[in-house]
Amino acid sequence: MTRRPDWAVRLAALLSAVETRAFDAHRWNCARFTLAAVEAMTGERPAVRVLPDLADSADSAGFPRVPPLRARMGDIVLAPGPDRLGVVLDAGRAAFVGPRGLVRAPITLCTIAWRIG
Repeated sequence: MTRRPDWAVRLAALLSAVETRAFDAHRWNCARFTLAAVEAMTGERPAVRVLPDLADSADSAGFPRVPPLRARMGDIVLAPGPDRLGVVLDAGRAAFVGPRGLVRAPITLCTIAWRIG
């Protein structure tokens, strides 16, 4: 799966569209957010197996792991306490689904990252 030439514009459009979309356990959660981001950037929806552990579920998509501090814009990250997936915005921040929309957090809080494309 590779990123489309206009992936940054497509990712920005997604982030803008979901900026105020609140968390909903079944309809809008961290997994759905990151799947939507990957689909926006690549044009493809990755096949993912739902497993008891969120990191194992993310691993099932087949993207390679990278150290979080080496993640780049559009890569997927995992932050603990409670575990949640997010999307890297820039070299220092990631976006996560929150109770009233997207929340930003330092990438230094993340424990795992996956390279997309």
